[in-house]
Amino acid sequence: MFKGGVDMAGKQQVTKSSELSICDSYFENIQSRKKLPFSLQETLTAAFAEIPASSFPPVPGGKVIEILADSSVADAVSILSECNIMAAPVKKVDAGDSLDWRDRYLGIIDYSAIVLWVLESAELAAVALSATSAAAAGIGTGAVGALGAVALGLTGPVAVAGLTAAAVGAAVAGGVAAEKGAGKDASTAADNLGQDFYKVLLQEEPFKSTTVGSIIKSYRWSPFLPVTTNSSMLSILLLLSKYRLRNVPVIEPGKPHIQNFITQSAVVQGLEGCKGRDWFDCIAAQPISNVGLPFMSADEVVSVQSGELILEAFKKMKDNKIGGLPVVEGPNKKIIGNLSIRDIRHLLLKPELFSNFRQHTVLDFMNTTVSTTKGTGSVIPPITCKPDATLGSLIHALSSRSGHRIHVVNQSEEVVGVITLRDVISCFVYEPPNHFDSYFSFSTKEMLDE
Repeated sequence: MFKGGVDMAGKQQVTKSSELSICDSYFENIQSRKKLPFSLQETLTAAFAEIPASSFPPVPGGKVIEILADSSVADAVSILSECNIMAAPVKKVDAGDSLDWRDRYLGIIDYSAIVLWVLESAELAAVALSATSAAAAGIGTGAVGALGAVALGLTGPVAVAGLTAAAVGAAVAGGVAAEKGAGKDASTAADNLGQDFYKVLLQEEPFKSTTVGSIIKSYRWSPFLPVTTNSSMLSILLLLSKYRLRNVPVIEPGKPHIQNFITQSAVVQGLEGCKGRDWFDCIAAQPISNVGLPFMSADEVVSVQSGELILEAFKKMKDNKIGGLPVVEGPNKKIIGNLSIRDIRHLLLKPELFSNFRQHTVLDFMNTTVSTTKGTGSVIPPITCKPDATLGSLIHALSSRSGHRIHVVNQSEEVVGVITLRDVISCFVYEPPNHFDSYFSFSTKEMLDE
């Protein structure tokens, strides 16, 4: 193991994957655009290399909540809600006494992944019912499920459609949605179930028995890559920036249990607490252009028009593997709001939003969710900055508002770029030559490329 580095078994060399090449390209580009003294970067990098992960503050409550792989989706929703957390590691049922974390964990499941699965399953249910005359004929639950599975396939991710059709069929056959006409109009069955479908989600099949383990790989949002407590903060900052991890689990050497989670957001909040230190003030005083930001230009920003469907907005995030979108209006993309993947939880927490979710626009969603200012009823404005803003002002805005991205706008409030937590962290570190090359095992590279 290298000094203060990531302690992982195996040092087999492999050709870099396309995903790692993308990470290299991003980091090399943003590093080449920095206008900071190299001596300052070297000193700061060396300092981060000496700070162990064990020195980072623990998660609230001091204990990492885990979810068993055989837990139902409904149970996972309850655990995440009751513990007021957005994500948790998924533990294998047959983990046994192995000291290897790979034998213990499947990965991380989060609220966003669960709701995406629910929404896509509901979409498939509607297709299944539309493809048959099951609903219109009012046939029984089992037949609806069987026909749905036959219509959409019996293997792969689509197989869940048959089970979802069974859930819709259960509601229809049981009279739950009969008065809403779901049994008469197959093409809108999933839409019109509304709050009753939300109840089915938690009480009926397939949601009642579908396990977290069965959906985690298809709906995992980022790689699962623990590091040890004696790993350096430099390695962790590189994983959170260059290598795109949103959170890094921390384990003790020789023990597979996760002791802590270090997130991008927690790191930026930690940087905010460094105000007054020479090294921080020197970098924070720089205009964002001097540290290569915004890295993403206007034509690269993925946005959503306020009149687009909310379901399409969340699909854009999943397809592009991004955590948020600016909500814009008009051809010039004037920003009026921000939509985060975290907001997707409102589709489960607010049953009225689940009703007809396939017809809700982004603006409808924003006006209905709890992300409104008390007393005014107006949507909370997005976090924005001008192109001449300082890095320190960005860090303060992101930290004080627990934001994950800040949109760069011109004088007309048109989006001209976006800066993420990843980008901010990248301003403070660079990767020394061959820092990871000899220490990433084959399995690690595979995980980063998933």
